[in-house]
Amino acid sequence: MNFTDLKVSDFGEKSLIKLIIRKTQKLQKNHFILGDDAAVLSINNKNLIASSDMLIQSRHFPKEMSYNQMGFKSVTVNVSDLAAMGSKPLGFLLNIAIPSNFLMKNFNDLIRGVLEACKFYNIPLVGGDTNEANEVIISGTALGISKNQFLKKSGFKNGDLVCVTGKLGLAALGFEILNKDFNCETSKIAILKVLKPIAKINEGTSLNSIASACTDITDGLASELYEILNSDKDSFKGILIYEEKLAISSEYKKIAKSIGKNYLKLVLNVGEDFELLFTISKDNISKLKGNIDFNIIGEVNNSSKIEIQRIDGGIQNISKEGYNHFIN
Repeated sequence: MNFTDLKVSDFGEKSLIKLIIRKTQKLQKNHFILGDDAAVLSINNKNLIASSDMLIQSRHFPKEMSYNQMGFKSVTVNVSDLAAMGSKPLGFLLNIAIPSNFLMKNFNDLIRGVLEACKFYNIPLVGGDTNEANEVIISGTALGISKNQFLKKSGFKNGDLVCVTGKLGLAALGFEILNKDFNCETSKIAILKVLKPIAKINEGTSLNSIASACTDITDGLASELYEILNSDKDSFKGILIYEEKLAISSEYKKIAKSIGKNYLKLVLNVGEDFELLFTISKDNISKLKGNIDFNIIGEVNNSSKIEIQRIDGGIQNISKEGYNHFIN
């Protein structure tokens, strides 16, 4: 392919990552796995899980978020990838760039948020680096360990159930109403979901060896459904989810309507929920009940499509639309 006149915006983040992976495959060894939610390096019958995410103040942190919350989120986004792999946290590395005139009280608040998150997830801060930039840039690396097996996006079978932890779409709604005056339980939860997202690390370890596939929902449910489906080489597999089982409350729908947003689009096509999307066989579903909070929202079939059955019974395709750096 001739890249002479092309820009990264012609590709988008996910395509750029796939390009890097293709170029890297020549250097990979059999004991190294790249391309899932996190990288996996097998050492002495154990699996080292590694994930890295970069957050830029002007793009990833709303103005309403405190520096403490920014620090906490920088750990959450990385730990969430460990959760998606069913890994236990091992260590966290923090690389941070800040302006030279950044106030020390703000720096202390940011670091305190990082350390609070490390304590919350039981993942020690073990190293990192600092540098200068025009705005706050935080690049974290989370390391985890899985003694036996680990979760991947692939591995599901026809007939498996499609499930999610927690409730979806709250972060999407929260971003829309940060500066609006809503005083109800749904709005409070939605805003908290934005300002202090929590990774589902305990749920991930509970799913390890039980779920058939798993990923975290960062770019939107629809986008992650396609990520799971495209990870499998069987082109005949598909996914059908049910709107009714998404459990979208009437209060959620009312708020979305009042701000001129399609409630289903918020739930399907906007990310930052940091919940886990997973598939599981019907035989294993009983092993999870009572252990984690989850909802069955659909099933794997042989349609070769990703579809949703609406409440009125109609079935329609789900678009792949989701958050994509360099394009959105």
